[in-house]
Amino acid sequence: MTDQREEGGADVDEGRHIAQRREKLAAWRAATASYPNDFRPNAQAAVLLERFASATEDALAAVETVRLAGRLMTKRIMGRASFCHIQDGSGQIQIFLERAALSEDYEAFKRWDLGDIMAVSGSLFRTKAGELSLRAQDVRLLAKNLRPLPEKFHGLTDQEIRYRKRYLDLIMNPATRLVFKRREQIISHIRGFLKERGFSEVETPMMQPLAGGAAARPFITHHNALDIPLYLRIAPELYLKRLIVGGFDRVFEINRNFRNEGLSTRHNPEFTMVEFYQAYADYRELMDLTETLLKGLCQEVLGSTTLTYQGQSYDFGQPFVRMSIEDAIHHYHPDAHFDLRNVTALKAFLTEKGLPVESGLEAGGLQMTIFEKTIETQLLAPTFITAYPAEVSPLARRCDADPFVTDRFEFFVGGREIANGFSELNDPEDQAQRFRAQVERRGSGDEEAMHYDADYVEALEYGMPPTAGEGIGIDRLVMLFTDAPSIRDVILFPQMRPQGS
Repeated sequence: MTDQREEGGADVDEGRHIAQRREKLAAWRAATASYPNDFRPNAQAAVLLERFASATEDALAAVETVRLAGRLMTKRIMGRASFCHIQDGSGQIQIFLERAALSEDYEAFKRWDLGDIMAVSGSLFRTKAGELSLRAQDVRLLAKNLRPLPEKFHGLTDQEIRYRKRYLDLIMNPATRLVFKRREQIISHIRGFLKERGFSEVETPMMQPLAGGAAARPFITHHNALDIPLYLRIAPELYLKRLIVGGFDRVFEINRNFRNEGLSTRHNPEFTMVEFYQAYADYRELMDLTETLLKGLCQEVLGSTTLTYQGQSYDFGQPFVRMSIEDAIHHYHPDAHFDLRNVTALKAFLTEKGLPVESGLEAGGLQMTIFEKTIETQLLAPTFITAYPAEVSPLARRCDADPFVTDRFEFFVGGREIANGFSELNDPEDQAQRFRAQVERRGSGDEEAMHYDADYVEALEYGMPPTAGEGIGIDRLVMLFTDAPSIRDVILFPQMRPQGS
């Protein structure tokens, strides 16, 4: 018996195997029309395994001819009969092949290599070991694999190769395919949740004349015909709010944003967000909406309201914690016995804690330094943090009762931010003043500060109804729901440094 399951192991001379496979390809081309495209499967492996898991032999015999296509993953040659497994987009199934039934096709099959794409037609049966299998009546080669697959039993374990060659990762690691199936499920649930509540899905520009809607460094490109710079968007916010002005009372967009930032386990320069805006609503209603969304998502995707991430359990079934920025500082720093809006006291506290004191920051910015450097990572249970300072919230509506802060929240779980939302600033004069403050910060060297968007201010001057809006990071959400330690694990083709650099 010949077992080729270990082909492609660490000790294999890859160059020699590639040369041998190219010779087989040449022989295939000479013998017949290679790379045919006339086979159509009528079933998938995982569907068959589930549907006929407990079927009797009589029930299996009554099934019409099954046609499958997929990648040859294992191959055991045993003289006049052989077994193999093929893998399609749903999973793997075993194939039983006999020389008596296949004749010359059987001899051709013996020359095929692991990784080849093959077609098989036949009938279902159950082996003596009880494994549902397909008895081949016809087999064909559809596409030739010229490079040996990674070692089968250990899968593809090199993390960098998994990211750089995601196609190999998907071939060799079923768990990776499940991550992206779950990603699809999460996005589908969010889309359905919003549509059920009357939100219209829209598309806004990915290239914009001004980078706005968030505090971040943009990617810059150039439009040759117009001879103007353009920015890959850092957020769709200002365009979505233009639509609110235009009469779309509920809108959302699921799409890419681009931020010229570093690479880390939580940051990729190209990432996916859902942003949604609702007229005649405030930030409290969006917190309620978000809590309902995430509890339902947890139940649908995991079948439970308890989520486990990196060994820590989080209960989405309980009411989410809600506290303001200042309450959070007092809670996590009981020694902060001073006025949290006193700049001198805040600077002294930061210095005492060994934290940076950035020049030009007022009380709100200094509060955020304390929060971001010492508190965020401690927010493990699902938590809404509210009442962000106006100084760091240039697009959010000021709180009527306390203009120092805005009607804004961020949602945290597992020590990381997942969502950001607020009652929108719809006062054009206030917005113009905040844009001017942002321009001053840019002039002082803050490359993440916003531009003055005169067209957006003009849109507000036509009147935007009271509105609340929110953005949720899809990639971080998928990380949470798939127990992925790095954002690269949930992006099919994450950004990587060039090899050798």
